[in-house]
Amino acid sequence: MDSANNEKIVGYFIEEAKEHLETIEKGILDLESAINDEERINELFRAAHSIKGGAAMLNFTSIQKTSHRLEDAFKILRDETIEPDSTLESLFLKAYDILQDLLERLQGPFGLSEDEGEEIMKEAEPHFVELLNYIEQLVAGESPDVQKITSASVRSSTPSLTAIPSDEITMQVRQILQQMLVIFKQDATPNNRQQLQGMCDKLIKIAPAENGWQNLLKCARLAIGNPKHSYRLLAPVIIKEVKLAGDCLEVGKGSEITPSQGLEQLAHSKLPQVLVTVDPVIAAETIHKVFNPEQISKLVNLLQAK
Repeated sequence: MDSANNEKIVGYFIEEAKEHLETIEKGILDLESAINDEERINELFRAAHSIKGGAAMLNFTSIQKTSHRLEDAFKILRDETIEPDSTLESLFLKAYDILQDLLERLQGPFGLSEDEGEEIMKEAEPHFVELLNYIEQLVAGESPDVQKITSASVRSSTPSLTAIPSDEITMQVRQILQQMLVIFKQDATPNNRQQLQGMCDKLIKIAPAENGWQNLLKCARLAIGNPKHSYRLLAPVIIKEVKLAGDCLEVGKGSEITPSQGLEQLAHSKLPQVLVTVDPVIAAETIHKVFNPEQISKLVNLLQAK
């Protein structure tokens, strides 16, 4: 897969991430209502989770870690009962701003370098500790002292904030997708196509009871096996759809998985016809062996009529 195609995949990620960012921003600005609405708070959790998964697949570590911290915070709001206040809203908005800044830099003309992302995360670390500590105080029913929380956050070391979750489904899907990306960057040889199909088989085994997941991966397998489809055409579609389907699996939305119309068209597109030159003598001998004289006469008459 060439650099232009890689940029296309990154573009898909940025486009999707912006939609999730919009969901997160709306939820934070209406935090009190969102917390009391199970579907909305789940939506915020899934939005952060999806950005995290896409960033991890493409090795955008700073975006992955930032969205992971937001995901952790939304998980507490989803699982616990708290009364939000203006301070909590401000802390969430600051976290949102950090994630938005990283994505805007990624989309900019110079992109987001690893060193730049690490520096931003280093500066943002105390804020995320403050956010999580503040939420925990609200869960405990205490009256949070923002000044004390802020001071403690600078000194504290909280491994739970820096650890990347090792959920089995997420990890397996992510690892296989990364392997597929490596092959998509190579030449589209028959051996490489077989390797990609083998990876589809591995993905299929991850959720054998999910019909939507099975159908999507079978479509991907068929599309990859069609030699008239270039990697430039296949890679953006397959990587994006498998990644989104994996997100659905992890949050228990396997029933919502379905291959897009585009993927189905790639899967069921007919192979180009191949015309084979046949020796006329061999063809005549074969016909006389298979058909009797009466059948041959009827066949000749039929062809002449056409």
